[in-house]
Amino acid sequence: MAHTRIFKLQEYCLRAMGHSQEPDGSVGGALSLKHVASLLFAASAQYPLIHNVVYHRNDMELATAGLSVLLTNLLTLFKIATFLVYKQDFWRMIRSFRRMHQQSSERNTGDGRGYVAEANKVASLLGRAYCFSCAATGLYFMVSPILKIIANSWLGTTYVRELPMPLRLPFNYVDSPGYEIGFVYILLVTIVVVTYASAVDGLFISFAINLRAHFQTLQRDIKDTDFALPEQEMQEALTDVVDYHVRLLALSKRLRVMYMPIVFGQFFITSLQVGVIIYQLVTNMDSVMALLVYLSFLGSIMLQLFIYCYGGEIIKVESHRVDVAVQLSNWYQAGPKQRRSLAFIIQRAQRDLLIKAGFYEASLGNFLAICRAALSFITLIKSIE
Repeated sequence: MAHTRIFKLQEYCLRAMGHSQEPDGSVGGALSLKHVASLLFAASAQYPLIHNVVYHRNDMELATAGLSVLLTNLLTLFKIATFLVYKQDFWRMIRSFRRMHQQSSERNTGDGRGYVAEANKVASLLGRAYCFSCAATGLYFMVSPILKIIANSWLGTTYVRELPMPLRLPFNYVDSPGYEIGFVYILLVTIVVVTYASAVDGLFISFAINLRAHFQTLQRDIKDTDFALPEQEMQEALTDVVDYHVRLLALSKRLRVMYMPIVFGQFFITSLQVGVIIYQLVTNMDSVMALLVYLSFLGSIMLQLFIYCYGGEIIKVESHRVDVAVQLSNWYQAGPKQRRSLAFIIQRAQRDLLIKAGFYEASLGNFLAICRAALSFITLIKSIE
């Protein structure tokens, strides 16, 4: 079943980060040592990354190469810290969606579950594809220096071994065994960073797609409501609709609060990353391999931003369409009391339901604005050259 796959995927994302429910279904409030260790271990890479950028401050190419990785790791620290603060809310969200799906299954028949089932299928596919893409990016950085060592050994040429990430460790990491120690350290950091980043982002898009599906289900329920029913039956049906709407609004607000620091960090740091990578692209136009590397890295960070912008957009659009659903229903057959409830639904649906942090709003319009700014930055750098 599609809904079973998405709930298993959501729980897998949480358990991949070392978090699980208690046997009674509750979530422990205290953070264990492994959770704090994950955050501190990922944070430990910041000093070597910063040291590398400062060390190469007079070489713009090397400094910007280190800065792009530094910003990526910093963004992941935002995500890890935010997740640890709101980990109980993540589990509550999953349980809430499961209960809502069960109630929808009991209440509806036929195609009544179509929106949610289809949404769960799409969310499951997107979540898995995004996790695989993050893992592939991390794998590329880890395998690249090994392939270079093998190729140069086969050709018999001298090659100074490089670590997968541009950082400066406080020991000799060029010769053995320092190189091997540094390589394993970077491998473990990469695993932590990729696991948390892909899981937190994957959970957001799955939550957003589920919310969209439930808003669509709510719209269908409103359109199909027969307002000519006897008053008691009509009141019961309308109460269910209002309760459903209030529950969806509460879940949307909880999602916004949970992801507010992440959305702010995603927009702010991605904006910096785009500038850095665009500079690298323009200054390495003569190297096809460098262009492919930087383009793939740019695509990876833009994909992360797109996930949040797309999720925020579909929640905003579908919440507004509840207003349209009421207007398309046979509301004119309802009594005065029922019309007041419908007016309340319309009034609330007309208010923007935004996923935002400060002046950053997660929407496709802002995503396109950053894409346009990137293109303008390319033109600016080329005109300066």
